[in-house]
Amino acid sequence: MNATLDELRRCAAGPGHRILLTGAAVVTMDPALGVLPRADLLIEADTIAAVGPDLRADDALVIDVTGAVLAPGFVDTHRHAWEAQLRRIMPDVNDLGEYVTATLAGIAPAYQPRDMYVGTRLAALTAIDSGITTMLDFSHNSRTAAHSDAAVRALADTGIRGVHASMRPHFGDWDGQWPADLARLQDTYFSSGDGLLTLRLATLATDEIAGPDLAYGERLARAARDLGIGVSVDAVFGLPSSEAILGWAKQGLLGPDVALIHCTGLTPQAWQAMADTGAAVSLAPTSDAQIGLESAIPAVDEALAVGIRPGLSIDVEVALASDMFTQMRALHAIQRMRAVNAAYGTGETPVRIGVADVLDFATLQGARSIGLGDVTGSLTPGKQADVLVVRAEDLNNMPLNDPIGTLVLGSDPRNIDAVFIAGQVRKWAGTVLDVDLTALREEVRASRDRVLRAGNRR
Repeated sequence: MNATLDELRRCAAGPGHRILLTGAAVVTMDPALGVLPRADLLIEADTIAAVGPDLRADDALVIDVTGAVLAPGFVDTHRHAWEAQLRRIMPDVNDLGEYVTATLAGIAPAYQPRDMYVGTRLAALTAIDSGITTMLDFSHNSRTAAHSDAAVRALADTGIRGVHASMRPHFGDWDGQWPADLARLQDTYFSSGDGLLTLRLATLATDEIAGPDLAYGERLARAARDLGIGVSVDAVFGLPSSEAILGWAKQGLLGPDVALIHCTGLTPQAWQAMADTGAAVSLAPTSDAQIGLESAIPAVDEALAVGIRPGLSIDVEVALASDMFTQMRALHAIQRMRAVNAAYGTGETPVRIGVADVLDFATLQGARSIGLGDVTGSLTPGKQADVLVVRAEDLNNMPLNDPIGTLVLGSDPRNIDAVFIAGQVRKWAGTVLDVDLTALREEVRASRDRVLRAGNRR
């Protein structure tokens, strides 16, 4: 790159700044624009102004990114960010019950507001490092208003495009402030409606895990609609959730503003109701498979069969990988394995998804599923400038033959040279900016040690 970081930051600090990225392969994820083998991208302030070959912008800071792939930032539609200091604490978790008992019932009650901040900030910084520019934080440990405040501040302090999806804890003492506190959160942090942060209500599908107060229904739907916010529903799987979905459809509680998470083991009738109402779907490929949620098979075929294109998510870092490359590859491999296996010996042709599908799920469809499809998810002029610069000539990627194949099957976080969020540089020359790693490491370890001691884990 022919611009120094200082030049870039000086430019980005000015009103109406213009940055021209030149000479890259551009994967727009916009169906009308497609993949441009060699093109430029112009950023004006926080917005993508133009995409195409040989752009002219005489007053722009020009950055030559020849040898790179430009792509929209990934969208993580569901992550329990507060758990980040517990990463891989139970890598071989046996089932959902073990996770719930150890983490949500055992450790979560020990979290203080500062621990919420530390975990959420760590998750968001890691997301940026791995090319996730939008992260929905399914924040289900909001024991007090201060816990919620800490989680929101952590998102804001990292510069990520963050969605705070607020839910009370499953178990343990809490202040009883939820869902009423959503109105205060909206007034305090989300009233402008045009910043990097948005608000959603988070809830569960049924009363199986934590009782009826957390089960989605008319009361919680009304709370969200009164505030004009979307809803993310976790733990959607099996026959109980299927029956609940049919009930929600009859009550008019489903629609594009409601995202259903996991969706494993649902009945065909439930899937049709979801399609008929326009409900969104968030898949967690590694979570479904590794933790063994209901059928343990990510429900991509079921979604596509009724015309739903899902988003993707990380879920819980206590047992899973933190990056979107892993989610795309896992889903790609699992679906294609199932398709070939189902056709094996029959003479039928397997119906397989491709790399363009999983990249679509990780970007544009993810943004749509959490209400941000008009904001991010593709390199479309007029959308926010959430852009990845991915080195395609690194040892593990060279030579560049297929830009989408390179992104999905070749790349990993080390290849992400730069990340822009709303036109501001957040990662440069392979390093997340404005992070004191030594101080962060010490704070993360101290928080982890404290909550484990308080939770009687160590």
